[in-house]
Amino acid sequence: MDDSLLLTARALVLADLGARHRATPEAVDALEDACANRGWWAEQWPEGRVYVAGLVAQDVQDALFEIVGRWPMCLACDPEEPEHSLYIEPDIGGPSPRWVCEESGRTIAPLGRLGEAGGPGLTE
Repeated sequence: MDDSLLLTARALVLADLGARHRATPEAVDALEDACANRGWWAEQWPEGRVYVAGLVAQDVQDALFEIVGRWPMCLACDPEEPEHSLYIEPDIGGPSPRWVCEESGRTIAPLGRLGEAGGPGLTE
């Protein structure tokens, strides 16, 4: 299998982890596990390659929920609203995965570009 698929997925998710100050050793371990698992998955279903990056992001999101809680949180909505997170859309992870606010349904940023999303207090 072409390693560039997983390297791209890894880079996109790592950029978003870094943008929200979550690139901890535990998060990077979760990312490495997700890439390994999705690499196997992509070998089994080559037509699913367009979904890998979004699925890796979802896998990391699920793993972090177990470790530290929800990630990434929405920073685009009014800070007076209850805290809520973002999710990857489309549900299967691609093509063109993007982070969407679970409350408003607005697209916040493409995968890998949360650092450009803006919003108040970019510390999570």
